[in-house]
Amino acid sequence: MSNDPKEPLLLDHNYDGIQELDNKLPRWWVWLFYITIIYAAVYLVYFHVTRSGELQEAEYASEMKAGEQIKAAAMGKFEASIATIQPSTDAAVLESGKQTYVKYCAPCHRVDGGGLVGPNLTDDYWIHGNTYPDSVKVIWDGVPAKGMITWKTVLKPDEIQAVASYIYTLRGAKLLSPGKLPENQLPAKPAGASQFE
Repeated sequence: MSNDPKEPLLLDHNYDGIQELDNKLPRWWVWLFYITIIYAAVYLVYFHVTRSGELQEAEYASEMKAGEQIKAAAMGKFEASIATIQPSTDAAVLESGKQTYVKYCAPCHRVDGGGLVGPNLTDDYWIHGNTYPDSVKVIWDGVPAKGMITWKTVLKPDEIQAVASYIYTLRGAKLLSPGKLPENQLPAKPAGASQFE
């Protein structure tokens, strides 16, 4: 065994010709190890002994509560504006509304709006009101009694406005095949007004 200080020191252990090096851990690693032990002790005291901090479950619950409050405020603001909103004419918004309509609405109303389980969206016989705000309100609240879910729990307000704007463009559209028969009387309209105003 060499006594050259440049060579690693070998311990006296010898197992089947295998010798163990006497390498010490780097100081930064040892200090990092001590710091993790100290951190674990502080964490234990702070969260579990004194209960000064919220554990993950409690923190999650408080974050969810704050998120629900923000969501409720946004939904309330949108609900308050339904009576005055107008359909969008922006091509990108209408295309987005079309994609949403095809994905969620077409199974009940047909891709062309002619109606299957749900009513015909192209004729003048609107069951729940013929104005654009009426359409938004029906999509927002749904019609649970007739099997239409409440979409405000699925879609964002801007998505609902986009799909309502797209549906608004289907009014008076010519269908390739006959649509569902009228399910309501024609709504009353002021003299000289268009049916879709």
